[in-house]
Amino acid sequence: MEHKPQTDISTLGEFGLIRHLTENFPPRNASTLKGVGDDAAVLDYGNKRTLVTTDLLLEGIHFDLTYVPLKHLGYKSAVVNFSDIYAMNGRPRQITVSLGLSKRFSVEDMEELYAGIQLACNIYGVDLVGGDTSASLTGLTISITCIGEGEEGKIVYRNGARENDLICVSGDLGAAYMGLQLLEREKHVYAGESDFTPAFEGKEYILERQLKPEARKDIIAELDKRHIVPTAMMDISDGLSSELHHICTQSHTGCRIYEERIPIDYQTAVMAEELNMSLVTAALNGGEDYELLFTVPLGSHDEVAAIPGVHIIGHITAPSLGLYMISRDGNEIELRAQGWNSLSEESDDKTTEASE
Repeated sequence: MEHKPQTDISTLGEFGLIRHLTENFPPRNASTLKGVGDDAAVLDYGNKRTLVTTDLLLEGIHFDLTYVPLKHLGYKSAVVNFSDIYAMNGRPRQITVSLGLSKRFSVEDMEELYAGIQLACNIYGVDLVGGDTSASLTGLTISITCIGEGEEGKIVYRNGARENDLICVSGDLGAAYMGLQLLEREKHVYAGESDFTPAFEGKEYILERQLKPEARKDIIAELDKRHIVPTAMMDISDGLSSELHHICTQSHTGCRIYEERIPIDYQTAVMAEELNMSLVTAALNGGEDYELLFTVPLGSHDEVAAIPGVHIIGHITAPSLGLYMISRDGNEIELRAQGWNSLSEESDDKTTEASE
């Protein structure tokens, strides 16, 4: 990375830093009556329903700055919150950003982080309306809260799936997890070498899926255009298997999905083979895809099948039938919720993102 002169954050102070980082975030939404600069943001939604989600990201747990550029981190930190709002069939409108900073970070570092946040806000039409900063002894901590709106009667929860509903996913699965494995592999190979060149050629897609994911506002727009309101929906942050468990448990149902219908990108498959890893395991349990998993009534088959990027992978069953995947050779494999848990002992040596 190009070396630039660094400005100590203490030269600006807490409020000066906030002003410096947020002065180029003009409001885009009529619902934003007051943003940064007062004791609280003021929002007006009229007859809309307000949706709120938050994520806490810790250096060394959720991200590794050895290979995650700060601008990408800022973008991803914002987008994963937008994804939660879209997963409720809502629209993100505002965010607040709070940071814990150790002394090793400069003003220029934070400018890079906020450049990523601003890019995400510009693309998704979201306003930055506040936040906080504090000193930290443990590196970088990022806490983002996203506020969105949803229409009465159109907000989608996890508990609405019904027997015979179709199970659908957007995009493809497992790419973000394989991108993380690639980054971790190259980090270990690098080991501080000054002239090291990582082997990323031909793997750009899985790297982007890990470092710069996108929230599927396009799928939400298509569903709305076709007057389809899913019966249940959530985004895939912890892995397909875990999210199916959430929906089926809260909806009191079972499910059947089909291995051959799970969408997987070519680069994901190549990386899994290169690392001698199970491709289906990456798709089921890898997480961080931020694709949408949703259910629709059987009668919506033709409409939902016509949406670009949506794949029908199975159906909802009676709860007594359990949660199973039908393998390519016709065997039933029980689905287990094995998404990453940041509070488990097994996760201590992992660096990835898992949010609900």
